[in-house]
Amino acid sequence: MTTKTLGTARITSAAAPAAFFARWADMATWPEWNADTEWVRLDGEFAAGATGVLKPKGGPKTKFVVEKLDDKEFTDVSLLLGARLTFRHLVAAEADGTTAVEVAVTLAGPMARVWNLILGKGIAETLQRDLDSLKDAAEADAHGPHGAPVGAGSGVRAEVTA
Repeated sequence: MTTKTLGTARITSAAAPAAFFARWADMATWPEWNADTEWVRLDGEFAAGATGVLKPKGGPKTKFVVEKLDDKEFTDVSLLLGARLTFRHLVAAEADGTTAVEVAVTLAGPMARVWNLILGKGIAETLQRDLDSLKDAAEADAHGPHGAPVGAGSGVRAEVTA
């Protein structure tokens, strides 16, 4: 089975790794930073094996599964007809106190070529923009209403365990 990389994006942020996992866990807010998403519903807890449905703007509802979730990675897979669209999010705390986040999107399966024609260009064009918006949201979450840092642990809506 051939796997095609549709795009990659990377940011460095002052927000802690937990801020990114909290944003990913709060799927109802994904449209705030992902301009191509109309809505997302997670069935149950944010954990490996969890399933849900998302609705891309202008596209059909799509089932997905949280394939991997630990303190360094969140991978979700959208289940398309004859293909798997995988979003792999890697998070690393850097020595200088910043957080690096990298996202890679791949497409695999017998119908991957067809889905690449439909989705590939759009994902490649918007991936960095959406990650930049996620960075802005995570950094905003780390500050109180007057720009003061929020106390340790505040604002985190999910706990991720290894």
